[in-house]
Amino acid sequence: MGSTTESSRLELVRNIGIIAHIDAGKTTTTERILFYTGRTHRIGNVDEGTTVTDWMEQERERGITIASAAVTSFWRGYRINIIDTPGHIDFTAEVQRSLRVLDGGVVVFDAVRGVEPQSETVWRQADRFGVPRICFINKMDRTGADFWRSLDSIRERLEAVPVAIQVPIGAEASFHGVVDLIDNVALVWQDELGARPERVAMPDELQDVVARAHEDMVEAIAETDDVLLAKYLDGEELSSEELRAGLRQATLSNQLVPVLCGASLRNRGVQPVLDAIVDYLPSPLDVPPIQGLDPESGETVLMHADPGEPLAALVFKTVSDPFVGRLAYMRVYSGTLRSNSSVTNSPKKRKERIGRLLHMYANHREDAQEVGAGDIAAVGGLKFTFTGDTLCDAAHPVILETIRFPEPVIHISIEPRTGADEQKLEAALASLADEDPTFRVRTDEHTGQRIISGMGELHLEVLVERLRREFHVGVSVGKPQVAYREAITRTVRAEEDYHTQRAGKPQAARVVLELRPLGRGEEFAYENLLSPEVLPAEMAAAVESAVRDSQSGGVLAGFPLTGIGVRLVDATVYENESSEAAFYRAAAVAFLQGLREAAPVVLEPVMRLEVIAPEESTGDVIGDLSARRGEIHGMTPQPGGMQSIRGVAPLGEMFGYTTDLRSATQGRGVSTMEFSHYAPVPEEVSNRILGGPLPG
Repeated sequence: MGSTTESSRLELVRNIGIIAHIDAGKTTTTERILFYTGRTHRIGNVDEGTTVTDWMEQERERGITIASAAVTSFWRGYRINIIDTPGHIDFTAEVQRSLRVLDGGVVVFDAVRGVEPQSETVWRQADRFGVPRICFINKMDRTGADFWRSLDSIRERLEAVPVAIQVPIGAEASFHGVVDLIDNVALVWQDELGARPERVAMPDELQDVVARAHEDMVEAIAETDDVLLAKYLDGEELSSEELRAGLRQATLSNQLVPVLCGASLRNRGVQPVLDAIVDYLPSPLDVPPIQGLDPESGETVLMHADPGEPLAALVFKTVSDPFVGRLAYMRVYSGTLRSNSSVTNSPKKRKERIGRLLHMYANHREDAQEVGAGDIAAVGGLKFTFTGDTLCDAAHPVILETIRFPEPVIHISIEPRTGADEQKLEAALASLADEDPTFRVRTDEHTGQRIISGMGELHLEVLVERLRREFHVGVSVGKPQVAYREAITRTVRAEEDYHTQRAGKPQAARVVLELRPLGRGEEFAYENLLSPEVLPAEMAAAVESAVRDSQSGGVLAGFPLTGIGVRLVDATVYENESSEAAFYRAAAVAFLQGLREAAPVVLEPVMRLEVIAPEESTGDVIGDLSARRGEIHGMTPQPGGMQSIRGVAPLGEMFGYTTDLRSATQGRGVSTMEFSHYAPVPEEVSNRILGGPLPG
């Protein structure tokens, strides 16, 4: 590791994300954090459109977060880099790429609703990246708020081990403070701005609840540490310092999840969250060294959070900034990045010049001369670098694991209004595609129409609006269409013995492929079972290229292929007649033939959904979902006479559902959807898509 001074600096850094379901209060909580840490001098409000992190016009109009925003603040001498992420499932890529580079997370829950669908999604993503978390049960002042029920929902639906480190004082409208179970003190917020919580005597009516909760907390912490457990079993009292240290280690190892509560909008409970970020979430030094790949030797390389080591930085987001052009946000994992220096983009093998180096404060920027290991910053003016790329020292090349994004499930046609718009549209779409890995642009080869694809109706709506406002392009859009796929349902062998004449010379190659269906969630797998003695490497590469190139369109309706495993099982090289081009052609023909014989089917995206509706409307809602080919998986009572209905339904049947649900529930019903999986469409739907039944 580097110097003691550098280690001390890194111990005082926290890279965290605020993540949650839409409307749980992430942005409001972030605004309070900025106010209490002195970064702002007035509290921004989502409803009034005055927040710091929701700086895009559309975010302020819609009252939702669309782009993850990076802000830096300071608390108790610690530097906290915060990323406020979107809650809407259509912007899941923003959450995913943020989690990839964060060390810890604050997961915000609505005290009335507890765990909601997007909460589950972000929790699973955080599990995948091994991100330690603390939980903040927000909106304790709302009617129907229940801290203990929310805690149970975290335990049951997220299969986590939550440990309450606070007990609320009051509930709903009377909520005004918390009891800190580690220091056994009561904190209440009396002033309007909530700037100075007061320590008061423990309310008598809470003595029993606090005693039980304290005992549960101590037991949970002691069970994760042998030394503490021995003291606990001997009947010794564990000090606040021991409990805090034990809880920190249990949080870092993802054994426990500390849970706090408050009401951000009423300015209550936010300062203890800041304390918990400092006390329980990791510094860059607490995170295991990140693994990379040496592109030359193929060996694994470990990079530590040490500014003295060779540079390794991962770009997790690119945005078009109206003032400094394209900005690349990056996390520096090791080494030091300096302005006016040269680095290498290792995946693309291109040299990049580091111009302006910036610390971002939402859409404001502060120049920096250098950025060390453990920091998050932005760089302007990079030519070849996009999301998922690694920047490193030329002398020590390394490639960090890139970020994988889900495939789009919906598309619309888009046309420029005028000739002038035509010229601007191409550049604008390219710019948006650079920023957003889940946004795709293509031209339909049959109709010549330009097609844009994304994660949902809101996603595409926001992007079209950005074209009009930011890029000043007039466009007309078609109706949303489902992004269907094609797959196979049985294993087949396909052989092509290819012979032709080209420029008077014979061309020949024989290829035998095995095609097989893969399991759910697997998109494509390729395997070459032949040794270089049977088929030389360059000809084997031509076969693989042909198979990969053929994935873009199936044999039923030209939809992209998914879930297909291909093995190259045999081949024949004809002396003086075989070439890479001949093997490419033979493989393409064999693959096409195999597709036709493998009982191909059309797949449709199936969405996981949750509907919250009044109890009296439940029958109508379930009937409507069944008519849309939905399956109901479960129902759970909610506060205020509401029911949560969970299930799945095909995306193609769900266009306009929000409006229909509001009509059926007198405006009280709400729904959320996220992509679950692809499944074969029923025969009648397949006939409709394909324009008639397949020949028998």
